[in-house]
Parts: sequence; C-alpha cells; structure tokens
Amino acid sequence: MQPAVILSAADWQELTERLARLEAAEQARALATTAKPDEVLSTKAAAEYIGLCAEALLRARRAGRIAGVRLNEKDWGFRRSVLDAYPRRYHRAAQAA
Repeated sequence: MQPAVILSAADWQELTERLARLEAAEQARALATTAKPDEVLSTKAAAEYIGLCAEALLRARRAGRIAGVRLNEKDWGFRRSVLDAYPRRYHRAAQAA
C-alpha cells in the first residue's frame, strides 16, 4: 500500500519550481567541479593580481603564508586558487581614520 498526499495546485506549483531550482543548482555545481586545472601565475603577475609587490609576495612564500610552485631554478609561480585565498586569510581591512 502506498501513501497518497493531497496538495493544492499552488503547493504543487511551489514544489515543482523548487525542484527545478535545486536541479539547476546541482548542475551548476557539477560544472564548477569539472573546471579547468588551476592556472599558475608568474611571481610578477601573481603580485599584481593580489596587489602586492613581488618582493612582498616572495617574503610571504618564504614565511610559509602562501604556497608557491617552483618553475625553474630561480623563478616561482603561484596558483590562482591559492592567491584567491590569501587576501581573505591574511589581509587586514583598512581602518577608518
């Protein structure tokens, strides 16, 4: 025996619209997880991207505050996802005077 639920037309419409929104959100999430690999920026480009000078970015890497990727014997690169997380974690908001 299966239970039966009686709904008004308005409730049914609301439920079907909600289901459609949930399915669209699930599809968008699935597309976001299959995104292209993380881009690696050079030190200069990464510094410009997060608003620091190149020396400050390299100091942050040496201090362990940001992860770098070795490009060759001299140069470092930085993943865009790591750079996106850096200001939210370490950046101090400017204080109003």
